[in-house]
Amino acid sequence: MSTLQQTLGLSRQPIAVGFFDDAPAGVEQWSSGAVPAGCSFWSEAGNGRTFYTVPSDHYNCAVGAYTHNIPQPAFRSTALNDTIGFMVESGYLQMAEVPMIPVLPKTPQYVAYGPAEERRFRADVVVIAARPAAMMLIYEAALRSGVGNIATPALGRPGCAVIPMAINSGASAVSFGCKGNRTFTGLPDEEMYLAIPGAKWDAVVETLRTIANANAAMEAHYKKHEATVRG
Repeated sequence: MSTLQQTLGLSRQPIAVGFFDDAPAGVEQWSSGAVPAGCSFWSEAGNGRTFYTVPSDHYNCAVGAYTHNIPQPAFRSTALNDTIGFMVESGYLQMAEVPMIPVLPKTPQYVAYGPAEERRFRADVVVIAARPAAMMLIYEAALRSGVGNIATPALGRPGCAVIPMAINSGASAVSFGCKGNRTFTGLPDEEMYLAIPGAKWDAVVETLRTIANANAAMEAHYKKHEATVRG
């Protein structure tokens, strides 16, 4: 269990995600077969594995490939429209929502995943799954570090869009996790995600210590205040 995972009581480690033109040195290529969606790799990284993927590893989820700016091959050319059509027909999505989905600005040749604290490659974004109490501390640390907004942007579906949302804005972003993401990653019902631009991750981690201590002090103060008021 990583230090940050233990400190915040996280069910899995914060994960680093990096986008590259060349395969990251010293990182093994994913070789464990097909996955139903790119967010499946989040679980592998959160459980301690470091690896990189290529675009074809992401084809099985047309929406996830779309958010990562990975074009579908010719034999899957209708996959995105078919998926969106099914979502709209099922009442899961409205067509008006599609243009608002964040997308990476550039198609990656390689996408690396791994525990953020291992620092095996350059992280473009760090994704943390946490319960609201822990998320509060991470959010406050991001705000203190200059990478968060007092009104942090949030999205629901698709969950993987929180990655381009954080990268494109240069600020932290919240995702409640979509049904697909929760299915493929096993994200517990009581958890959600916060994504932080990789360049600011060190500052957020450093500030977390101060924020955690401050919240502990406030908790003691509030308990004392409550006891005084209630007599």
